[in-house]
Amino acid sequence: MHPSSLENKSVVVIGGGPAGLMAAEVISAAGIPVDLYDAMPSPGRKFLLAGIGGLNLTHSETADHFVARYGARRSVIEPLLADFDAEALRRWAGELGIDTFVGSSGRVFPTGMKAAPLLRSWLHRLRDAGVRMHVRHRWLGWLGWRDGDASADLVFQTPAGEKNVHAHAVVLALGGGSWARLGSDAAWVPWLAARGVEIAPLLPANCGFEVPWTHFFRERFAGQPLKSIAAGIADDSGKLELRRGECVITAAGIEGSLIYALSSAIRERILKNGEATLVIDLLPDHSLERATSALQQPRGAHSFAKHLQQRVGIHGVKAALLREVLSAEQCRDDARVARTLKALPLRCTGMRPLDEAISTAGGVRFEALDTDLMLTALPGFFCAGEMLDWEAPTGGYLLTACFASGHRAGHGVLRWLRTRN
Repeated sequence: MHPSSLENKSVVVIGGGPAGLMAAEVISAAGIPVDLYDAMPSPGRKFLLAGIGGLNLTHSETADHFVARYGARRSVIEPLLADFDAEALRRWAGELGIDTFVGSSGRVFPTGMKAAPLLRSWLHRLRDAGVRMHVRHRWLGWLGWRDGDASADLVFQTPAGEKNVHAHAVVLALGGGSWARLGSDAAWVPWLAARGVEIAPLLPANCGFEVPWTHFFRERFAGQPLKSIAAGIADDSGKLELRRGECVITAAGIEGSLIYALSSAIRERILKNGEATLVIDLLPDHSLERATSALQQPRGAHSFAKHLQQRVGIHGVKAALLREVLSAEQCRDDARVARTLKALPLRCTGMRPLDEAISTAGGVRFEALDTDLMLTALPGFFCAGEMLDWEAPTGGYLLTACFASGHRAGHGVLRWLRTRN
């Protein structure tokens, strides 16, 4: 069917993040008018903030390793990436005039490192394609939902008052529940649930965790990085796999890239048992035997702190962390100190609040969607981005799946309109 036969159709996209913008691009490229609504003063606010320290667009690792990052939701994310993967994302950025490069960690960044040039170029192209953008328009649900009938009219709060909008298809790309100040406030959850959409509870992902520090440690070391370590959490069978990286001590506990990579396992253990034991190897380049042998060398007149620093290079925040879990008496046992340095048990007693998290786990279950990401309970309504029930660690995996889901939802809208037409 020729695209012009669909020009009398109207499509609404709600949410101006990467998923919503990508859906709008796919739909508008087919010649269909698109109205994009965003609650913020401009689209892409969270995208811009995420790119302040260097926009990590995607990752260069092999496809098998890449899709494994989506854990239990690999089977539903993999088909989306088959249509729009990391390489496709890099080509797309190149078409916008944004070159990318692979960093030393395998992460992919724009050459300028910033999100703003990419977003400006993208929004310019979308407007040229006819996408009409309506900012400061907050979705309030359905007119029919509020009145108790079956109407599909959408209601928006605008600077000029409430506005009712009707569309032939709608893409919801409303984000999860983190960073509410940027628009992802999860207000949509009860509205979709009332329409019979199955939603998994929203939980923090890529988040920090609370640790009951002593007053001294909290006051002295909050904000200090914990570098050159490995950490992990044992599974139900007791199997422990350590991952190398770094993190940061906070007044409330611990956070950072290494913790984010483990956050799903830590969170699930806390939900199950009320707390989780994070195991930290403070000497990942030493074997237990080497650490034990070094510490069992005569101490002489040196203090315990000096002995630790001279023999195994442990000082500062690492030495203080050791003293958080061992008493002064226990520190006299060199073998025990070595075992603790290689497997320090850190009690995580809770998750930091959802709004502090980088991303969200939970959301619209894939079982509530067809393969085009259309809600089976609400034909003509598609979902994309972080409001879907999936999670991934930082490293470009979050953004890639958001782009890919928007790409799939956009093509899903086209298929839906063509069959309805």
